[in-house]
Amino acid sequence: MRYFVIIGHKAATTGSFKLDDIAGGAGRLDILVRCVNSAFFLSHNLRKDVEAYLVCQGGEDAPKTVVFKGEELRYLNPDERSTSSLIRNALLKPVEKGQEVKSSPGVYVTRMSFQDVLEKLSEKGKLVYLKEDGTDCRDYEFPENPVFVLGDNHDPTPEEEEALLSYKPDKICLGPLSLHADHCMIVVHNEMDRRQA
Repeated sequence: MRYFVIIGHKAATTGSFKLDDIAGGAGRLDILVRCVNSAFFLSHNLRKDVEAYLVCQGGEDAPKTVVFKGEELRYLNPDERSTSSLIRNALLKPVEKGQEVKSSPGVYVTRMSFQDVLEKLSEKGKLVYLKEDGTDCRDYEFPENPVFVLGDNHDPTPEEEEALLSYKPDKICLGPLSLHADHCMIVVHNEMDRRQA
């Protein structure tokens, strides 16, 4: 399995936003939407061995985490609007702490915080922090069930980084230039695909 954790620092936690305003009114939810597409889409297919955790931290109902599970996913289309709709439908579902509520096939909403997500996924695989001062990914031996952690258009806060570093993650760099979060995910997939081919 490949796991991705994306921190949406201002991403909406209620479904009250308009689908034509995901970059503004939804707190840069557009970044998380593009990350979902990068996590799962192949040409004419979806990756089944991927789970994406969108940690939404904006608004009065924070935190919430929307989880996409590749092996169950249905109704995921390449356009951003329909992916935004899947996220919004998840955020509209009532959910209590400790619950994981299914909103559509392969899409769930929980009240997990970033720290909760780290704790859960650290039991499933090795945490890998995508960071510019890390080991070059081309010199890196990818673990069996990597859990890739990245920010949105902001780096993790000092508190988030401290929580992450407490798990002693590997740190990897994807190249000489800073990339968008969704592009980082495609590079990671490509590096792993080449080695598994």
